[in-house]
Amino acid sequence: RSADWTYCWTPDEEPALAESYVNLIPTPDGGTHVGMLRAGLTQAARGFAEGRGVLPRGVKLAPEDVWSGLNYVLSYRTERPQFTGQTKQKFTGREDDSALSAQVAGDFAAWLASHVAQGERLAQLWLAAASRRAQAKKVSRKKAASGPTLPGKLADCARGRREGSELFLVEGDSAGGSARQARDRSFQAVLPLRGKILNTWDASAQTALGSQEVRDIAQALGVAPGDADLEALRYERVCILADADSDGLHIATLLCALFLRHFPALVRAGHLHVAMPPLYRIDIGREVHYALDDAERDRILAARRGNGAQPVVLRFKGLGEMDPAQLREAAMAPKTRRLVQLQEESPKRAQALLDRLLGRGNAAARRAWLEQSGHLAEW
Repeated sequence: RSADWTYCWTPDEEPALAESYVNLIPTPDGGTHVGMLRAGLTQAARGFAEGRGVLPRGVKLAPEDVWSGLNYVLSYRTERPQFTGQTKQKFTGREDDSALSAQVAGDFAAWLASHVAQGERLAQLWLAAASRRAQAKKVSRKKAASGPTLPGKLADCARGRREGSELFLVEGDSAGGSARQARDRSFQAVLPLRGKILNTWDASAQTALGSQEVRDIAQALGVAPGDADLEALRYERVCILADADSDGLHIATLLCALFLRHFPALVRAGHLHVAMPPLYRIDIGREVHYALDDAERDRILAARRGNGAQPVVLRFKGLGEMDPAQLREAAMAPKTRRLVQLQEESPKRAQALLDRLLGRGNAAARRAWLEQSGHLAEW
């Protein structure tokens, strides 16, 4: 067995780059090899911090403190690789390869010993992460004693006030992981949702809250279905972020229906938005363009035809396929994203449209409408 790695720390808690491979196969969900890298780095970091006396009495670095803000690329090679599932997203080899952890620890310890000033700066980052962890435990205990806790899947933002804060409702754990790395954690929170949520258009508030996903959304918002008072609302903007394909549009429609039916005050106050992630990335020389659909892709290509550079067009299958930097630029960064505010200009038209799309008693009429007008749909 053998491995190659490179890593660095950034001041941000969420890393910009976290890639691992086994026999050159990408493992986006990590696995045993990533655990060995983590253990080796933690061992060396603890030894350095304790040896230099930079930690206050009673404070011990945890692996998550050392891991906070770490950017890494790890390539591991083994003769008998084992993975989870057919997509091989996670390495689950059980071989006892403590040699890799020891090699990482020795390599990092040697670097720290020869770069003391930089090591002490890193130790301050780890200490700050340890302080945040300790504070989070205190806050969690306080919340548990005073009221409902926040959903466990919620990656909350650091901003303590509603003004300027944003909550992204993201389709799936994979896209949620990318969004957590792509966000600006100072004001952007991320709540991953499990695929298509319950169709709540014709459901009562009690039935809607029977869905774990709807309960998570309500808890994250601080507002219950039907509430007209938004005093407890925790975020200024609630942003629906789903894939740009037909499945993603279906999920976005279900979420819009949930808010229009059960959180109408939030919609009327202008808090609900829909992010417009691109379906295509187009590289033309040094220019990078994002296109929402086929029509926009064709306009970009036509406008730049003849400039001498061969365009390279990449179609995203989903948000999880974007690396964090791409997702940040295309869908989350305020200066470069496209965000549409959901406004109910005509309640009667919205009611009729969603009755047609999602009404439980309108299956026959919906089928006839699709047979008649389905060819007009644009993906």
